[in-house]
Amino acid sequence: MTILLSCYFFVLGLLLGSFFNVVGMRVPAKESIIFPGSYCPNCKTPLKGRDLIPVLSFLISRAKCRYCQVSVSWLYPLGETVTGLLFLWVYLRFGLTLEGLNALILVSLVVIISISDLKYMLIPNKILLYFSPVILLTSLGFPLHTIWSYLLGAIVGGGIILLIIILTRGGMGMGDAKLFFLCGWFIGFPYILLALFIASLLGTLIGGILLLLKVVKRKQPIPFGPFLALGTLIAFGYGSDIVDIYLSIFENGM
Repeated sequence: MTILLSCYFFVLGLLLGSFFNVVGMRVPAKESIIFPGSYCPNCKTPLKGRDLIPVLSFLISRAKCRYCQVSVSWLYPLGETVTGLLFLWVYLRFGLTLEGLNALILVSLVVIISISDLKYMLIPNKILLYFSPVILLTSLGFPLHTIWSYLLGAIVGGGIILLIIILTRGGMGMGDAKLFFLCGWFIGFPYILLALFIASLLGTLIGGILLLLKVVKRKQPIPFGPFLALGTLIAFGYGSDIVDIYLSIFENGM
């Protein structure tokens, strides 16, 4: 049964990841996510069913449009694969629980936001507004923490990023602050601090690697939304375990 459900959640993630790609690509461009149907961004040819199989269509066509032979963005299979893996992780980590449902909502948000930020260096207000009432409902209707933990998490999360924006004079965007405000409400305090620490660590590490490989240039802006998203996911899934390990190390050291 576990294997069947694991396959189900992975395939579900792949399928929804394809839709999340559409949302993340179209909303920042102020396009409808419903009409027109999927099409090639270059030649505008409507795509057929065989062009829309998650990941497989990308591989079979060798990362090119079948109609105009222009290269297809790697973001499409990346968004589908990551969503599939994250849905699988949610099931294996939380099972069929309310906490698992919350995790799926968080995954959906961070995947869409990450795609948008990687593509346009933009986190649209519209996406955050769509998810805000859902997150508010799930957190208050099925609370994992106290209301004060959620409130403090939101204030601290959004406030820290806003302070960074002010001190660095635009080193980060307001979209990051709004996203982390929402993430802070989702995972609460003090886990939002752990999320920021993990995001900063991953951002520094991966940014350094990309710089060494000359994928990015020095002083070239790198979208930080995906790192905030990943840090939030890790803190949500393993925050209590990480805090317990830290406290045990600290107590043993004393």
